[in-house]
Amino acid sequence: MAAIVLWVEAVGIVVLNGIMARFVDAQSMSLDGLDPDAMVAGTWGMGIGSGLFLALCGVLLLATGVRDRAPGRFARIVLIGCAVVHGVLGALTVGLVGWPAFAYMMVVLGLLVLSLIAYGKEDGPGREAAPSEAAPA
Repeated sequence: MAAIVLWVEAVGIVVLNGIMARFVDAQSMSLDGLDPDAMVAGTWGMGIGSGLFLALCGVLLLATGVRDRAPGRFARIVLIGCAVVHGVLGALTVGLVGWPAFAYMMVVLGLLVLSLIAYGKEDGPGREAAPSEAAPA
């Protein structure tokens, strides 16, 4: 479910940045003398980059679910980064967008954290038993 939510969010981010890029282009907006075309390209680049990152997180979550194992080191780092971004953006959206957007960001954050902690410690053939877990001889 978290993968689907992230894929929908990825599409939404690209669409939202596309709309913002069209506004910037139509109004020839500039920031401190920056070329308006650079602003449009930067807006598109940020949207596509963010969308690809969210899609990657969705793919990693899907792979985790299909394998039914805890995510690996790389996947864990990427998902933690995604969770941190959602937490920070959730805090910002309260004042800028409102409480419904904050609630959505916190639901996504909760799904990410749940996917990270749901599997617990990895038990496998390569894992040695800790001294407290070892059977008495």
